[in-house]
Amino acid sequence: MKNPYDIIKSRRLTEKSRVLESLQHSKRNASVSRCQFPKAVFNVDLKANKVEIARAVEEIYADKKVKVVKVNTISIHPKSRRVRGFLGKTAAIKKAVVTFRPGDNIEEQV
Repeated sequence: MKNPYDIIKSRRLTEKSRVLESLQHSKRNASVSRCQFPKAVFNVDLKANKVEIARAVEEIYADKKVKVVKVNTISIHPKSRRVRGFLGKTAAIKKAVVTFRPGDNIEEQV
């Protein structure tokens, strides 16, 4: 079995991911207020599948007793970039949007 920290590379903390995580607390819009399930976004291994991702997240956050309901993955392919006349490529990454049960929370207190 793979190490869960080899599957889950890091937590993806961008403005867009923060908006997605805060949807469960929003009450303004009727369609948004139905989003009761908390979500988190992670950078994952390119070869990891959804079952491996779900198991790894549950194992990493075992002390918080979270249960993964659903995993959606997005693969971002490398793009060509030219820097100072030299041709190169950006890195390929894979993101996973993990949905938890209502009431589960993985936020660390800083």
